[in-house]
Amino acid sequence: MTSEDQRIGGAHGGDASTPGDPVRGRPRGTAPAPLSILDLATVGVGYTAGEALAATVELARGAEAWGYHRFWVAEHHGMPGVASSNPAVLLAHLGANTRTLRLGSGGVMLPNHAPLAIAEQFGLLEALHPGRIDLGLGRAPGTDPATARALRRGLAEGADDFPQQLAELTHFLDGDFPDGHPYARLRAVPQGDSRPPIWLLGSSGFSARLAGTLGLPFAFAHHFSAANTVPALDLYRSSFRPSAVLDQPYALIGVSAVASDDKAAALRLARSAGLAMLRLRQGRPGAIPTPDEAAAYPYTEAEADFLSAWLGNVVYGSPNEVADGLEALRKRVGADELMVTSHIHGHEARHRSYRLIAEAYGLAPAGVLD
Repeated sequence: MTSEDQRIGGAHGGDASTPGDPVRGRPRGTAPAPLSILDLATVGVGYTAGEALAATVELARGAEAWGYHRFWVAEHHGMPGVASSNPAVLLAHLGANTRTLRLGSGGVMLPNHAPLAIAEQFGLLEALHPGRIDLGLGRAPGTDPATARALRRGLAEGADDFPQQLAELTHFLDGDFPDGHPYARLRAVPQGDSRPPIWLLGSSGFSARLAGTLGLPFAFAHHFSAANTVPALDLYRSSFRPSAVLDQPYALIGVSAVASDDKAAALRLARSAGLAMLRLRQGRPGAIPTPDEAAAYPYTEAEADFLSAWLGNVVYGSPNEVADGLEALRKRVGADELMVTSHIHGHEARHRSYRLIAEAYGLAPAGVLD
């Protein structure tokens, strides 16, 4: 590994072996592994964006009380069913409404932004909520090509220079551009003694290899690229080189999961997310349909096949069925942490699903282990 590779890994990520480790989670209660949440500030049919964001705040409070480890929000644009278009803004609000929960981006799509802007945003978040912020980075646009072009005015048009953007961002976070660099005199303000740990996110081998080479933690999007999960995690581990951040690989996977009273009730909820995904793939994004609409939708044969394949990667059922399914998946792929997402219609159903999963998986409520 070159000295530059070591530096990108981050000199201020903390000792991965300490109890206060900002990267590795610790299982709570009888849970076999840390469990976290990826939230999209889901906007369902009949709800406003304001109501969806208020529900996300309540969900974060619940996640903290139920014993979840992290709560990440994702950057998406041009999607009426997703209100989390600006993770940094939302994370600041979530931090003000929680106390101990780790908060992060799952992720910021770095090619959409100037690295200095992200360094300033997450430096400010770290100053507001010290020791609680994760900076997850992706290289996809998080939207359609036209919207990506509008976002990237004056920036790189693609993700090919992602490693260079990552290096620049890390220099800004650490304030250590080498002498003679055009940005050597620039500072991302505020900048404290610590900075958020960087995670790389991905659904293919590129980010897996890069995260391994740099010794960074890796988050894989199993929920929409399940066929690539095992190859990507294997590549991450085989590419891994110890860094100042991690002495050994640490990988989490994002998993779609829905818990309800029984398998039929959970499937009914999951189908609302499935229909939303189908419409997105057809270029018709919209608010998340109701379970009744999803049940009554006249699927073509091809659409029914798509829905069946998509549901095949969702862990759904009674609370115990979901907990068992999550643990079987974690063991099969060798993930160190699971990050569940329930992009379903109805705030009450969504919140209840997360609470039931936490209880069945063995998370200890806040205060039990504190």
